[in-house]
Amino acid sequence: MGRAKLPRKSTNIDMTAMCDVAFLLLSFFILTTKFKPAEAVEVNIPSSVAAKVAPEKDIVLVSIDKDGKVFLSIDDEGQREIIANAINTTKNLNLNVAAFKQAKFFGSSFAQLPQYLAIPEDNRKANALSGIPAKDSSNNEMIEWMRYVQQAYLGKKMNLLLKGDNVAKYPAFKNVIDAFKKNDFLKFQMVTSPTSVPVGTDLWKNNQKGLTREEE
Repeated sequence: MGRAKLPRKSTNIDMTAMCDVAFLLLSFFILTTKFKPAEAVEVNIPSSVAAKVAPEKDIVLVSIDKDGKVFLSIDDEGQREIIANAINTTKNLNLNVAAFKQAKFFGSSFAQLPQYLAIPEDNRKANALSGIPAKDSSNNEMIEWMRYVQQAYLGKKMNLLLKGDNVAKYPAFKNVIDAFKKNDFLKFQMVTSPTSVPVGTDLWKNNQKGLTREEE
């Protein structure tokens, strides 16, 4: 007796629910994504073959732009408050501590700091500022800034970074590094743009030898 044949029916999958989920996820990622803000201080950093990644927290960053102007950034709001209070105590500047805490970077002399903090955050453009005086070794205010930083971070973890423009002149770097040394900051990291090791160089050959040993 022959087996009864079942009638074939076309398969119909309702994709409505899947489309709804896909659009919900897309909307979620669009609404929650935080775009990287534009850099407060534009610096065209040099390239290097170093593979070490710069830390992302507990950062004190000193930036030197193409004109040799120096700027200071401190990522910890609590440390900024400590520094603001210390400056008010020692220099009697009557700084707005709340504005100091919210500042993304500092780029003026101590004398002009109250006026600097009065500028709306969105209007603080590094190219329109004078920067922290550090071009002249006889008037290097970075020494005092780093002293305040040292006092604020005493006993606490701090990652000191130096980011300099590729065309900045040597004296600007020298005066900043002198400020580090005079406050016993003997270790810091240079921020560079990573690049691959040029083929054929001694470093490339050493890396190849290291890879060969690991494979063996």
